[in-house]
Amino acid sequence: MEQKEHFHGSDLEKIEKIFGIKKENIISFSANVNPLGISYDLKEELPKHIDAITSYPDREYTDLRRAIGDYIGIDHSNIIVGNGSTELISLVTQNLHPKKALIVGPTYSEYEHEISLEGGRSHYYRLHEDENFGLNEQHLYDALTTDIDLLVICNPNNPTSSQISRPVMRNILDHCKEKGIFVMVDETYVEFSENSEAITSIPLTQIYNNIIILRGISKFFAAPGLRLGYAICGNHSLLKEMESFKNPWTINSLAAIAGEIMFRDKRYIEDTKELISSERKRICTILDRYQSHFKYYVPHANFILVRILDDELTSDHLFEKAIKKGLMLRDCSSFPFLDNKYFRFCFMKPEDNDRLLDVILDDIPADDRTN
Repeated sequence: MEQKEHFHGSDLEKIEKIFGIKKENIISFSANVNPLGISYDLKEELPKHIDAITSYPDREYTDLRRAIGDYIGIDHSNIIVGNGSTELISLVTQNLHPKKALIVGPTYSEYEHEISLEGGRSHYYRLHEDENFGLNEQHLYDALTTDIDLLVICNPNNPTSSQISRPVMRNILDHCKEKGIFVMVDETYVEFSENSEAITSIPLTQIYNNIIILRGISKFFAAPGLRLGYAICGNHSLLKEMESFKNPWTINSLAAIAGEIMFRDKRYIEDTKELISSERKRICTILDRYQSHFKYYVPHANFILVRILDDELTSDHLFEKAIKKGLMLRDCSSFPFLDNKYFRFCFMKPEDNDRLLDVILDDIPADDRTN
C-alpha cells in the first residue's frame, strides 16, 4: 500500500484500519510520549480518589496551581490552567487577536490554525537546514517588523529538536518589547532538555510582561488523555482576561488531583530525565556511524529529526517498513519546509529503540554497516 496520508502520533485508530494492525500492538515513536508511562505515584494514588468525581472541582484550581508552582519555582498567581495546551493557545489568540503572527518553523501546526480562527494571518520565520535548523538571531530581528503583533516559538522545537538559550530568548523579548510584539513560547518539551533549568524562559516572566509560556503533561508525564495544560505569565491583566474567556471547570476533578500527584513524583521525574538523556546520547552515537546515509540534527528534546541522504530512500518508505513491524515513526513531509527526505522518532526504551534502528538501517548496504 502506498502511504500518502500523514499520521499524527495519536492516529492509532486510523493506522489500525488502514494497515490492519491492532493499535495495542503499535509502538508509537511518533507521539513523543514518555516511554515510562504515567507517574509511579499517580498509578498508585489516583484510584484512591475516585470519589472526587461526585463533586465539582475547585473553580480556581488553587491546590493544582500551587503544586505546579512548586514544581516550576514560580508563584501560583502567575499560573493559569487549561484543558491541554490547545485550549491555552486558543485563549491566548482570543485575547490578543493577532492580525499578523510570525511563527518560527517548521513547527507544530496548531498555532497557525488557532490564529486563523481569530481572523489573523500567520507568516513563518524559516529555520534553515544549512544552519542545522538553529535560530539565526540577527535574521529573526530583521523579520520582526512593526506590523507583527505575535511571535510564536516552540522551545525545544518540534520537529527539529533544536532549542534556544535563555539569554537569546531575553534578547528576543527586548526586540519584541521595542516593537510592541507579544511572545508565546511553547515549552512542551523543555523538561526533556539536558539542562532544562537553564533553558526554560519561566524566570523571564518575572521581568517581562510580553511573554506567556505554555506547558502540559501529555509528553513528559505521559498523560495526554487527562488533557491538562498550564501557562505561566507575569502579565496579570492578560491572565485575568484569559480566565474571563474560559468555560468553568474545563479540567475534571481527577485530572486536577492527578496533576497535584505527578508534579511531586521526584523519582519518576529523575528516572525520565536519566532514560531520555542516556538514549539520546546512545542513538546519536549509533547514527554517527552512518553519516553518508543519514544526517541528524543535534536533539535537545526527547525526539530526533533525521534527513535521508540516499537518493532512492524516502520517509514514506521508512514509515511503511516500520509500521508493518508495529513501529510508528513520523514522516515529516507534511511540515512546512520539509519534504519526504525527513523523518522524526522519539526515544523509547532501549530494546524498542534498537528494533526501530534495525528497520531504519536495514536499507544500508551490508558493506557499509558496522557493529
